[in-house]
Amino acid sequence: MEKATEVFAAVFLSVIGLSHVAQPRAWVEFFVWLRGKGHAGVFVNGFLCLGFGAFIVAFHNVWTGLPMILTLLGWGQVVKGLVAFIAPQVSLWGLARISSERAWMFVVGGVFALVLSAVLWYIVFTS
Repeated sequence: MEKATEVFAAVFLSVIGLSHVAQPRAWVEFFVWLRGKGHAGVFVNGFLCLGFGAFIVAFHNVWTGLPMILTLLGWGQVVKGLVAFIAPQVSLWGLARISSERAWMFVVGGVFALVLSAVLWYIVFTS
């Protein structure tokens, strides 16, 4: 199941990364819309993070070598979801930083996601 989880995350990060690079303003619009929903918008974001992270944590418990990166990413997403549900004002503060002038941050995030996906594709095809 570890290999399948690596493929899942590689596909997910590839698509999200490409989208962040190609459509940063659309991501700004999405997160500004979430921010406009207040705590309910934070909960939507929390569900997305928790779902992605919990899947990884449940099926990829690897704590050695390069694959450990995916396990750490999964736990990071679980923590991000936990913060959204336990302290939504903290997550709302993060959403408040998003603006059209800072759309470049989504490009940076997209490049980071693409680098992570490349590492995962490498793990998938070499193990």
